Amino acid sequence: MKFTELFRGQKPLIGMIHTDSTDEYTTLELARKEIEIYLRYGVYPLIENYSGLTEDCEEVLAWMHGTHPDAVYGVNIVGDYGEAFRLAKKYGARFVQIDSVCGHLVPKDDMLFADKLAQIRQDVDVVLLGGVFFKYQPVRSGRTLKEDLLIGMERCDAIVCTGEGTGMSTPIKKIEGFKEIVNDFPVIVGAGVSLDTIEDTFRLADGAIVGSWFKDEHLDTGHVNEDYVRQMVEKTKSQ
Repeated sequence: MKFTELFRGQKPLIGMIHTDSTDEYTTLELARKEIEIYLRYGVYPLIENYSGLTEDCEEVLAWMHGTHPDAVYGVNIVGDYGEAFRLAKKYGARFVQIDSVCGHLVPKDDMLFADKLAQIRQDVDVVLLGGVFFKYQPVRSGRTLKEDLLIGMERCDAIVCTGEGTGMSTPIKKIEGFKEIVNDFPVIVGAGVSLDTIEDTFRLADGAIVGSWFKDEHLDTGHVNEDYVRQMVEKTKSQ
């Protein structure tokens, strides 16, 4: 499956579901509430074990598969990409995010990783969004950014580009540098996207993953705020 086919040639706006819970809502209840907001505005949910456990993600994915089987949604199990692919196959997720597909391992380990990833991908037909020089990920390959990006293009269907950390803007020069190397290959901005940066993001890149900005007070510890989702979607549509 190709990136452009999955998202019908459009630049996707992807919204994080962090599998959190509150005194008022269980993890599933909160995820259901937030996912319904995303679907209402055409935002693609990405279900991740950011605030919860892998089991929480599976519960949410099972609900999603049973309630919205035709929707496009994704999964990221931080620290266990094999489990992300397993859950995607079991529950109909159409895309998987991995924080790093290249650059984070020394050459010997990188070869083993590449072989395992290729084997998994043969068994699970999903679009893979893969980070290169991703936030909080080490750089151990000994290769240049260009070399790692070119290798990354062979391992995934879209490169995810971020700044230094969660909620921190991805530098425009970094996005431009990635696109200069990969050309027409899709680049997704995966961190720090806000109402102020979404226009430049969509002008330069091929989509965005939004987490913190969609949440109360624009903090990763908040919960998805429908007004914020509406504002950003309206701004992308006005371009």
